[in-house]
Amino acid sequence: MMYSTAEIMDMGLECLVEKLGIINAEHFIATIKKERFDYTAWQREYFDQMSPGQIRREAQEYAESHPHKGKGKRI
Repeated sequence: MMYSTAEIMDMGLECLVEKLGIINAEHFIATIKKERFDYTAWQREYFDQMSPGQIRREAQEYAESHPHKGKGKRI
């Protein structure tokens, strides 16, 4: 399912606020804007060093230790 930019922004902000609280969510957004953080470049650098099996294991471990309990939608 494809979401509109507005829907993605709403879901992302909802997740940030749920996990960090409104103040820390705003701080996070301000930091990313100030730092000109390139998530895509970071993600490529991070995941290029990992094997597919390692990515799968870490994702599974994270999902098991951080079960989704909020109102956000899993996509």
